[in-house]
Amino acid sequence: MNLKKIYIGGWFQRTTLQLSEIYDFVRYATSELPLDKKKLAKLHASLDLKNVEYGIDGLEYILLTTNSNLHVKVFEDGLIVLNKEDINEFSLFSDINILQEYYEKNLSPAFSYLFSLGAPVPKELANIETVYPYFIVLNDESRENLDLLLKKTEKQKYFEYENEHYTVLRGDKYYFINSKNNESSQVERYIEEQIFIREFKAQLHRYLNIHRIVWEKIDTVKTNVKVRGKEIVAFASKIDGYRKTINLIDSRINQMNSYIKTRERIAKADDNLSEALDLIGYRYETLTNTVTYMQQIWGMTKNYLTSAEKLFDSLSSQITENSLGSLTIVTSMGVGASLIGLFTESAPEFTSFGFLYFIILALIGWSVNKIMKLVNENRKYEISDIEYDKNIK
Repeated sequence: MNLKKIYIGGWFQRTTLQLSEIYDFVRYATSELPLDKKKLAKLHASLDLKNVEYGIDGLEYILLTTNSNLHVKVFEDGLIVLNKEDINEFSLFSDINILQEYYEKNLSPAFSYLFSLGAPVPKELANIETVYPYFIVLNDESRENLDLLLKKTEKQKYFEYENEHYTVLRGDKYYFINSKNNESSQVERYIEEQIFIREFKAQLHRYLNIHRIVWEKIDTVKTNVKVRGKEIVAFASKIDGYRKTINLIDSRINQMNSYIKTRERIAKADDNLSEALDLIGYRYETLTNTVTYMQQIWGMTKNYLTSAEKLFDSLSSQITENSLGSLTIVTSMGVGASLIGLFTESAPEFTSFGFLYFIILALIGWSVNKIMKLVNENRKYEISDIEYDKNIK
């Protein structure tokens, strides 16, 4: 079979500022940030770079070539595309593993450390196992061989697409792209845009799933009909943690519209994508609509969280009032004991009996205070909230 290249890739929001930081790092193993120089040098060495180039093609990008002839293209908007040449049908799966391992064990750790300062990635997004689409590029291959590759890798065909420059046969994780007359620039631009669109959609889907998880966690806290006083602080702490997650993800979602609009504008002006836009052109508008939907969903989640915070603030106020009431009782007992001493002839003098009398009063005061504190901690406070039917959500 006439196999040419394998491509994989990923995307996460970046800007031209971060691209400049990557450029300094891949050239000199340095960073202007207060990062460990030895660790930077070690991570740089793990990239095994042979050549570094800077270019502009609609977007600015850096092209890296390793000593083992892997090629990495890093765009200013965060898209990363890796490819490997000199492949064949017998080494196909091992070549895929080589690319994937380089991305996961060399490139990602280096970039993660380079951008480890500043606003964190939400923990709900950390350690998510990504299934990459694998793009296998062939040149003037027969349909029989394409079908054979599909059978080796996928159970079924998802769709087939053909234009003047290439044919696409897609399964679930694999795209087989049969180039006509070595139309490499057409094919590469199609692959880059497919990776961006697929990763953009996948990230939005993760945000949707995190919304569901966070909403249920808030709901679990709020739907406790009664909660003990000592548990309120713990619940309030959980609510505060959800607030941090929501704020982080909300800001990420709000950034996404600018990325999809820039990509759409560049794609529609790119002659290399003129044919492929028949297939992927509508996706930009769909994804823009999805971003708007996600902004509204997370707005609802923030409002729901705010109502939970107000609820627990109210319960905390009740606990404070009850504690003050307990303190008043104890104080009143002390005042009562003093009045007894003033208005009775049998007021204790400074004797062993008087000292014992003082100890007894102190024990009574301490015991009453302790009992009232336990009562407040174990008293159940009713959580009143509106219930909704989730089946119509």
